[in-house]
Amino acid sequence: MVSWLTEELVAEGHDVTLFASGDSRTTAKLEAIVPRGLRLDGIHNIVPYNVLMLDRVAARADEFDVLHFHIDFFHYPLFRNMAHKTVTTLHGRQDLPELPDIYRAFPHMPLVSISHQQRRPVPPVNWAGTVHHGMPTTIFKEGSGNGGYLAFLGRICADKGPLEAIEIARRAGMTLKMAAKVDPVDQAYFDEKVKPLLKKSPHVEFIGEINDSRKQDFLGNARALLFPISWPEPFGLVMIEAMACATPVIAFNCGSVPEILEDGLTGFVVETVEEAAGACARLGDLFRPSIRSRFEERFSARAMAREYLRIYRQLVRTGDEERRCFAA
Repeated sequence: MVSWLTEELVAEGHDVTLFASGDSRTTAKLEAIVPRGLRLDGIHNIVPYNVLMLDRVAARADEFDVLHFHIDFFHYPLFRNMAHKTVTTLHGRQDLPELPDIYRAFPHMPLVSISHQQRRPVPPVNWAGTVHHGMPTTIFKEGSGNGGYLAFLGRICADKGPLEAIEIARRAGMTLKMAAKVDPVDQAYFDEKVKPLLKKSPHVEFIGEINDSRKQDFLGNARALLFPISWPEPFGLVMIEAMACATPVIAFNCGSVPEILEDGLTGFVVETVEEAAGACARLGDLFRPSIRSRFEERFSARAMAREYLRIYRQLVRTGDEERRCFAA
């Protein structure tokens, strides 16, 4: 997401410096913190490298009008005295017990949510805006849905609803293709709950994890994407990936779903497995080109970048006003 935003800002003529690993591919000016991505060297503790990066950013802070952070709250103590020129996008769930204390300690730091729903557990803070994720319109193209199957794409865990997806497809009398990753932490759940159900579900084809290059065919040929989540999903990128392929989404009314989907236009927002199965029979009411159009209007990288630019400009205006008041 940071890369897509960076590239779009550069394309719109802005001077952008990206603080990242040295192997990052970008049209922005690159300030390399490490030679290559940490995961490539088997490094899982990112804290020391975040500290190194923040020290580098702080040393150059006067060069920039706006500092946009995507690393949760690591930078708050170091940048609290220049909060007027910072903005922090929160990317994860905010209903964790340790988070309210940090927000209460730094209530003046400007924050951006990726959905309005994501804000609900957060105490009163300095919200600069909500910006939905966006992606380049060239990654996916409109698909036909001629495969006739339902798709499930994501990680295998109870919160994502794989068991519900299997049952929805069974009740709808449709084939379900599951392109799903099984993380080590979810292996027991897969072995004990999902795998036995797969063995007695001839209508399900379990494909396993797929890479980005395979998503076009998988989503574009699907009749619909099933998204039966049961947790407060802050955004749900797979929904807009499906929309980019002109594929409707049938999702449970949970988390950010009602913000992202337009019920009856880009998919159906439902409450139960039974309602989801019923929605499968109404997929013919939806017009796939309209779904693609709504993706371009609402969830393109350009739409995302322009919303951030509006926030950046407001930060600069507010900072100028504060400096004038201080000078007076």
